[in-house]
Amino acid sequence: MIAPLADIGVNLADKRFDDDRDAVLARAREAGVALQVLTGTSVADSRAALELAQHDDDLFATAGVHPHMAREFDDPARASLIELLEEPKVRAVGETGLDFNRDFSPRPDQERAFEEQLALAAEHNLPVFLHQRDAHERFLPLLRAFRDQLPATVVHCFTGSRDELFDYLDLDCHIGVTGWLCDERRGGELRDMVPEIPLARLLVETDSPFLMPRDLPYKPAVRRRNEPAHLPWIVHRLAQCMDRDETEVARASWANALAFFNLEAEFSETAPQSG
Repeated sequence: MIAPLADIGVNLADKRFDDDRDAVLARAREAGVALQVLTGTSVADSRAALELAQHDDDLFATAGVHPHMAREFDDPARASLIELLEEPKVRAVGETGLDFNRDFSPRPDQERAFEEQLALAAEHNLPVFLHQRDAHERFLPLLRAFRDQLPATVVHCFTGSRDELFDYLDLDCHIGVTGWLCDERRGGELRDMVPEIPLARLLVETDSPFLMPRDLPYKPAVRRRNEPAHLPWIVHRLAQCMDRDETEVARASWANALAFFNLEAEFSETAPQSG
């Protein structure tokens, strides 16, 4: 076990955790996951993430409206989001961005919601937790227009092309890596690309309960459900793909997460170590 680790993307409010949420948290901590950032994907979900985060010192939250729910981003939703962003436990805007793969919300609504949330992040001096799928050509110029006003950005669950990766790195974005690289069917391109990610721009996440690593060497607590306790395995596989020492990757991703979410003071006594 390498500790500490930071899981920057956990959908802990998801109903699939309702029956054993406390056990999920206990397993994560036992595995060395010392920080979890709970993802908000709608106003209601952001509130739920915040409520969960308020109970534990190692939990924080994001607040935002996912592109799937962009049609719901009206004036009342915007006002509610502003209230959430003023909460000390909320450390980033998002999940926000564009998803032209499923188009659950009309594309004009997605672009409007994305731009407004980027503006809110700039106003509140908060980093942004980004989602992009099959929308790079529209996503990039919208992000670029705000990038200089934002303290930090992470392209969550990156699964794009090499050109997309370097476009984001050119904008000084962080890159979120998940268990997608553990998928023998779909993760080959990502496995080939991760050596190109500078350690200073690397963040790791499970995106629980989604994206269960398919090559886990042990039986998961709940079949077909991902959880933060699997993050050490993702870091292990990531280090292999990067041809780097596992401890080096763990320490870099931990330090990056604390800096990204402005949590260095809260975790000043947590020293990276192997054990």
